[in-house]
Amino acid sequence: MSRPAYPKQFLNLVSEEKSLLQQTVERLFSLEGIAEIIAVCSEDYRFIVAEQLTNISAIPLKIILEPAPKNTAPAVALGALAALQQDENAQILVLPADHVVTNEQALISSFTAARGLAEIGKLVTFGVLPSSAETGYGYIEKGAALGDSVANGFEIARFVEKPCVEKAQEFVSRGQHLWNSGMFLFGAEKYIAELAKFRPEMGKACDAAMNGAQIDLDFLRVDRESFSAITGDSIDYAVMEHTADGVVVSLDAGWSDIGSWEGLSNIADTDIDGNVIKGDVFVQSTKDCYFHSNGRLIAGIGLENIAVVETPDAILIAEKSQSQGVKSIVDVLKKAKRTEAHDHRVVYRPWGSYETICLADRFQVKKIIVKPGHKLSMQKHFHRAEHWVVVKGTALVTKDSDEFLLHEDESTYLPIGCVHRLENRGKIPLELIEVQSGSYLGEDDIVRFDDVYGRED
Repeated sequence: MSRPAYPKQFLNLVSEEKSLLQQTVERLFSLEGIAEIIAVCSEDYRFIVAEQLTNISAIPLKIILEPAPKNTAPAVALGALAALQQDENAQILVLPADHVVTNEQALISSFTAARGLAEIGKLVTFGVLPSSAETGYGYIEKGAALGDSVANGFEIARFVEKPCVEKAQEFVSRGQHLWNSGMFLFGAEKYIAELAKFRPEMGKACDAAMNGAQIDLDFLRVDRESFSAITGDSIDYAVMEHTADGVVVSLDAGWSDIGSWEGLSNIADTDIDGNVIKGDVFVQSTKDCYFHSNGRLIAGIGLENIAVVETPDAILIAEKSQSQGVKSIVDVLKKAKRTEAHDHRVVYRPWGSYETICLADRFQVKKIIVKPGHKLSMQKHFHRAEHWVVVKGTALVTKDSDEFLLHEDESTYLPIGCVHRLENRGKIPLELIEVQSGSYLGEDDIVRFDDVYGRED
């Protein structure tokens, strides 16, 4: 379900109404003193992030676009520099957007307690009290207790990479290790100073990238050349493993990064037989299983400790303990250049979405949804013709030099080479069926002449 075109932070995996990103932001609403939200993301996700934050009335101060993935250290540096532009004494709370927390009050209490450490120049990371011998997490070994400065605060003895099972069991039994959550709290100026001390070339490049940034619609697009020259690294490697001011605060808040279906099933509600059931599912003589249907009926009989996940274009069946092995399957799909490794059947665009209903050698059928007030780019195709049938709403169609309205049950034909555009000026979503025919049906057969979202041809 988590694919590069629409990864897990945008999915409603835990809540039926809110994505993981939205839940991450909403749990901060009860934290006093939060002045602004700054989002840092790939430019590929900019419209998804903007829409999801707008839908929960969390308008960010900035959405900073990374032109290339360079790991967490430079991403956080961009956020810190943006915060310093607003407040030279800013503290920043760094949160990944794809985690689950079941005890939000405990989380907020830990954040609040850690502020005092940040005020005296400490770089705080939050270590989760382990509930099991997880091999999918990194660990932090606790050093000396910080005494009365903050409850459950410790110096950092060392960071430990993801361990084998035996080591993980040893860590849990000793009680001196915490899961590395990837959450941080520190002064923005302090972080920039420590980054400049230990990774000066990265600090200079981030500074240059922000100095060369340009406003693009509602986004801040940093200088591509400066940022792309960075050798990426994590906060842990670049700063936290070297600084003398790093500390860890122990956290017990029902945290999980849900890296597998087994991890998700451990925090979900179950029936009397221990089964997690999402969607259209019937089970019989089945226990401790995870079922997730996105549309089609799943029937389970005589199963135990199995995960079954159905999407419109793929089905996963695995023992729950083996569900992290899906990563190796995805690698095989990528090598085979299968579209399932990257895209969902429903593909999201800034104007709405489209879903491929049927695909053959020389024709394709799509369902297209255009949000109210949005429009597609002015474009043409060299290898395909299109036929549009409106099934809901009203479409404003540009066809070469003509412009006209299409209402429900009306249609139009767009021959190869026709310059065209689709727009929804109405108050409800526009839905239409598009039938493509031609020798090549790839999404790269598009020549854009005008696009309100600033997408390159």
